[in-house]
Amino acid sequence: MTTAAVFDLDRTLLLGSSAPILQRHLVAAGLSGARSIPGQNAYEKSYELFGENPLMMQLARLFVRAAKGWPVADVAKVAEAAADELLDEVPGFARVLLDEHKVSGRLLVLATTSPAAFVTPFARRLGFDHVVATRWADDGTHYTGELDGEFLWNRAKRDAVVRLAATENISLPRSYAYSDSTFDVPLLKAVGKPVAVNPDPQLTAIARLNGWPIRHLDVSPGVVKVAGRELQEWIRPFNRPELVPNARFDFSGVDNIPRKGAAILVFNHRSYFDSTAVTLLTGQAERAARFLGKKEVFDVPIIGRLGALFGGIRVDRGTGSTEPLDKAIEALEGGEMVAMAPQGTIPRGPAFFEPVLKARWGAARLAHATRAPVIPVGLWGTEKVWPRSARLPNLDVSDPPTVTVTVGAPVKLFYRSLQNDTERIMSAIVDLLPSEAREHRTPTEEELVRTYPPGYTGDPAAEADRRPGSDT
Repeated sequence: MTTAAVFDLDRTLLLGSSAPILQRHLVAAGLSGARSIPGQNAYEKSYELFGENPLMMQLARLFVRAAKGWPVADVAKVAEAAADELLDEVPGFARVLLDEHKVSGRLLVLATTSPAAFVTPFARRLGFDHVVATRWADDGTHYTGELDGEFLWNRAKRDAVVRLAATENISLPRSYAYSDSTFDVPLLKAVGKPVAVNPDPQLTAIARLNGWPIRHLDVSPGVVKVAGRELQEWIRPFNRPELVPNARFDFSGVDNIPRKGAAILVFNHRSYFDSTAVTLLTGQAERAARFLGKKEVFDVPIIGRLGALFGGIRVDRGTGSTEPLDKAIEALEGGEMVAMAPQGTIPRGPAFFEPVLKARWGAARLAHATRAPVIPVGLWGTEKVWPRSARLPNLDVSDPPTVTVTVGAPVKLFYRSLQNDTERIMSAIVDLLPSEAREHRTPTEEELVRTYPPGYTGDPAAEADRRPGSDT
């Protein structure tokens, strides 16, 4: 027997409802009655706020009556025209998930209450193998205003999927189902691997009671959303430089950060305060970002948990695991922005003052794997707020130091050599720093000490014996 992945449409595979898009195309096609579909405005508003409910489904049943007399051929043209716009509403991680199921050999099934006449072209373009949907009766050329079979909602949708499984030799106990609605619980219980996607409040409670996974297909797996917004969005009003009293900030080039879509934000590492500066930068750009951070940060009980909820990616350099890069690639393929310091750690001693920045290949690997643009960020002055030698940041607010955050244009890469493209990335970052960063000079002993973690004695041999990975 084969297995399948069954997807609901509205608020699951799509971020919202398909109804407004379809109606707009019906009106544009000049089909009579399309402007006055009963209860359309109430349907859309209620669905946006609360998801599905029985009253809405009664209004949806009336939709078929409005189609009486519509030419079948004209509706088919409308469905083809609407498919492109519907495809734009499919979030990145939904596409990643569909691809994963295809690669695993599972059949893709779209199961929706929406009319099959409208959604079939869309489903075909996404690579679905089967469409389980409400069907309208026609006389061969025109729709009659009646249903051809059942209105596929709640248990009727479940039953239709069960019939398809029997016909296509699909093992439902080994299959997946995805939905946002509590009224799809019968379908979710019919499979062995149910997943609540962007669930309404009732389905959220049911999923938690049953231990079902909860996902939002517009953000990385594990990122928490509350009332439709992830935590980074909720705290954005407080992610403001004027609310950080121990530093002044000078941002420039923020418009170089893409407003949407995949991007790799790379910055030089000078201080424990770098993450604060870059977080403020992403707030200026109104983007969420998935930060790659050392495992020591994620091991801190409260901070680490928050980092995970924000979608942070834990890096344990000692294991040599590719899992962090795999997660970052998945985030980029889903259309998110990843932020990282290619150096991996803050340079210490004389290396801190070198005008040429050395780095690992991680950012270049991500760029080679995804072709996402690499956006360079030059940080300067963060070490004055929180030098590596201090356990806590400088909290003097009477004369706070200035931190400059400069964003450059995407780095031109050639995608032939990881080493060469890494050097191009780091050179682009250096070009954003003040001229003093590119000057060779001999630091004072006091300056050198400030580049080492707390407890450094000045003995190079003792420093070499320190446990690696103790900094962030």
